[in-house]
Order: sequence, then structure tokens, then C-alpha cells
Amino acid sequence: MRWTKVSSAAPRARRGAALLLALTSLLAGPLAACAPRPGPEVLTTVPGVPGAKVVTVEVATTRQREAPDSNVFTARRARETGYAAFRVSLPPNHQPGRIEWPTGTPDPATSFAILDQSVQTRQAFLRATANARGPVTVFVHGYNYNFQESLFRLAQLAADANVGGVPVLFAWPSEAKLEGYAADRESVAYSRDALVELLTELAREPGTGKITVLGHSMGGWLVAEAVRQLRLMGRNAVIARLDVVLAAPDIDVDVFRAQLAVIGRLSPPLTLLVSRDDVALSLSGRISGDRPRVGALDVDDPRVQEAAAKAGVQVVDISSLKASDGFNHDRFTELAALYPRLESGAHERGRDVRQAGAFIFNAVGTTVSAPFGVVGRAIAGE
Repeated sequence: MRWTKVSSAAPRARRGAALLLALTSLLAGPLAACAPRPGPEVLTTVPGVPGAKVVTVEVATTRQREAPDSNVFTARRARETGYAAFRVSLPPNHQPGRIEWPTGTPDPATSFAILDQSVQTRQAFLRATANARGPVTVFVHGYNYNFQESLFRLAQLAADANVGGVPVLFAWPSEAKLEGYAADRESVAYSRDALVELLTELAREPGTGKITVLGHSMGGWLVAEAVRQLRLMGRNAVIARLDVVLAAPDIDVDVFRAQLAVIGRLSPPLTLLVSRDDVALSLSGRISGDRPRVGALDVDDPRVQEAAAKAGVQVVDISSLKASDGFNHDRFTELAALYPRLESGAHERGRDVRQAGAFIFNAVGTTVSAPFGVVGRAIAGE
């Protein structure tokens, strides 16, 4: 796609509207050919089948329930965090990296399906995460996700990575509309305090294991802001429990630099999963006044390499991975499927290293970072 330079005299609002229209047009083409987006009907509870893999996902959400006793969540903003739990079944023929969406009534033999679900209290939610006595992975989704899409995405990541522990979905109230970008920005800001409190409560539970926080796209901004807020509040003990990974983060580079100035160095290092050819982030940057996004950094740039080492951040280019969305924005989902093999290779080489700097993902394992569960553990440098 060619972009025509816009005169500096053109009103910024008109330029932003034109770019948003371009983004909508670009995204709407492929989506129009797909099946309708999944609605709450895919959350219908059905009996399981032999051979299916089952993942229990705990949910904390700032979405408003359609009814107090319902796990149907809307795009409206709740006044307080709600909790739920879902047992998600993946079909026996599940393909790693994919979500097999149901058509009509969910059939566990061929599609993702819900075997059981419950409305949780805060106390029940915390008991469930602590009683598992294993690692906790908190997934914060990005722009243009509805609730069921984020739920099934986390189930796919958890099943493919196969790291055990408790997957926790932090679901903020995305409009789930292409034209909802600005509204989604407001909703992640609205949800920041709730994520801060969730991480604090998880870290304070004595039975909770290591806490990995994975933020994708706009969810990456929310995660970075939550960690920054934790630092400003002096909750350093909470931060010490966290392993932070931002996948294709939709964050202005200058804003991220300011966030890091407050957050400081993390151990293990904060990890960025980037793709220099991420179309969605390129358009996001243009809509925002030609402000480059962190998720599209070029790791070959010596300035990026120097900045990453100086800030104590691990930047991993995952451009070699296949993208399924057509915009090179969801490559991180493939890493979950690769994780078991990568971890095995790391132990065979006697290495379990996370280090700051800029790296390129190599499919044969010479420079690798895996973002789920133990997103934390990485094979870095040959």
C-alpha cells in the first residue's frame, strides 16, 4: 500500500479520520469474507468428548454483565471488577496456534466448547488461583476483541504452551468494533486501577506461583501503565513477583520511554515481542500523528540495540513467525505452540537465560524468547 504525504496545513482531525477510514477499509476486506464474529452463543455449556484437552480459565473483568447471574459480558464498563470461571474444551484434532470456532451449537469433537462455567466471587477467584499451587499467567487482550474471542484465545495459548498453572483472563470492555479504536483507548485507561489491584491481590496470595503478565497490542499499554502505577505506589514487592511480556505493544515510543523511566529495570527483564512489518501498528502510528509504535521496532537499528541494553529490556523480533490475521499483528500466538520444544532445547543446552538486548527469533533456536507462561524463560544468544 502506498501512502501519500499529507500537507502539514491539512487539519490533523481530517488526516486522522482519513487514516482511520483506511484502517477500517483495510481490515474490513478480509473480515467480510469470514464467518460472523462469535457471539455469546459459543459460551453455551455442552457435554465433553473423549480425547479433548480441557483448560480452566479464571476471569477478572471490567466488562459489565448482561445480568447479575450471567457470564454474558457486554462492552459497557462495570463499576467494579467481576469474576468468572470457564472450563474450555479444545477438540481432539486441534491445530496449534488456531481457534476452531463452532458453527451453530458448539461441538467438542470439532470445535472449542464450554463444558462448565460459574459466576465467581472475588474470594472464590483468589482461592482458585492460589490452590493451583503453580504459575499464574495473566493475559490482557488488545483492541477489537469481544469477550468470547479473548477467552478462547487464552485457552488456545494455555493449551498449546502446556506449562500448567492457572491462566487468568483480564478482560477489559473493548467495543469489539473496527471504528472503536478511540473508545477502546478510553476503556483501557478506565481499567488500569482494576489491573493494578488484580496483580496486587495475586501477588499477596501465599499459594500463588510465579506471575507472568502478557499484554497484547493495546493491552500492552495497559500492562505497562499498571506496572508503572505499581512502582509509583511503592508496591515493589508486587513487581518483584511479575514477569512482564508485551506482544506487539501499541505504545508510542516516547510514551514507552517515559514509562520505563518510572518502572526501572525488571528481573527477569521486560520482554517486547516485535515485528517491523506489523501493518496494524503502522496504521496506528499514522493515526496518532506519525508516532512510531514500540511493537514495530527494528532490532537491526543500532539505536534500538543500544537503548534496549541500556534500559534492561529484551526486544525479540518474531517476524519470522507466521501471522494468521493478515496484518502481521498476532504472531505471538504461534510462540505458545513452539514453547514446549523450545524449553526442551534450552534444557538440553543447559541454558535458561533471560538477558537484555535486541534479538531476532530463530526457528532453530539460536536466539529465542517464548512468551507464554514461563514467558520468562528464554534461550538467548549462541
